[in-house]
Amino acid sequence: MSSTLRLSLVIPCYNESGNLALLAAAVRPLVARDDVEVILVDNGSTDDSPQRLAALLAEQPRLRSVRVPVNQGYGFGILTGLRAATGDVLAWTHADLQTNPTDALVAFAQFATAADPRRLFVKGRRRRRPLLDVAFTAGMTLFEWLMLGSWMVDINAQPTMFHRDLFAQWTDAPHDFSLDLYAYHRAIAGGLQVQRIPVDFGTRTAGFGHNASLANKLRLSRRTVAYTVALRRRLRESLR
Repeated sequence: MSSTLRLSLVIPCYNESGNLALLAAAVRPLVARDDVEVILVDNGSTDDSPQRLAALLAEQPRLRSVRVPVNQGYGFGILTGLRAATGDVLAWTHADLQTNPTDALVAFAQFATAADPRRLFVKGRRRRRPLLDVAFTAGMTLFEWLMLGSWMVDINAQPTMFHRDLFAQWTDAPHDFSLDLYAYHRAIAGGLQVQRIPVDFGTRTAGFGHNASLANKLRLSRRTVAYTVALRRRLRESLR
């Protein structure tokens, strides 16, 4: 079964006009393969991303793109791309090129050798990160363990990859940045084998990241904490 697997890599792009040409070049090794599709999600961009994407797709017809008319969150864009995907193995990564999209090929190779690809969850683990980022990540790992009982290290690392059977079970996936936490927790709760691959973490080449400043880090942390509290409440209620 593993020899016939196909990968769909979803990359949400929100106002990433300055990065799109570099991104299209970076994914060439992926779209050159018959067993991989790359879906760029224009996640309700308000810059000239639609025009730039149209030009890039004309140059690289093997690239796919879907558009969300109005931005409804990071997670919503990814979920839109996952629903459009045709692969057996689904994944997402970021458009900012802080991690290389070809890391997805390393993750995908784990499925080819897995005893049961449907029971595998593969995620990157970032190296060479600023000390402040490492501290925030460690704090969130401890918090999630205390709240949910799952030891989840570097929750927001990319790529995130799994068999579409896991995606078929998602009925309440969040539409914001909590999607990374949701997917990771669902994999652990479902007893899937979790594998990590090391990925180098660089600097953004263009645009402004959602997590670039201390204020943004705190804002994202507050949202994640609120989602975790709500998720814990739902889990407890389901056991009554």
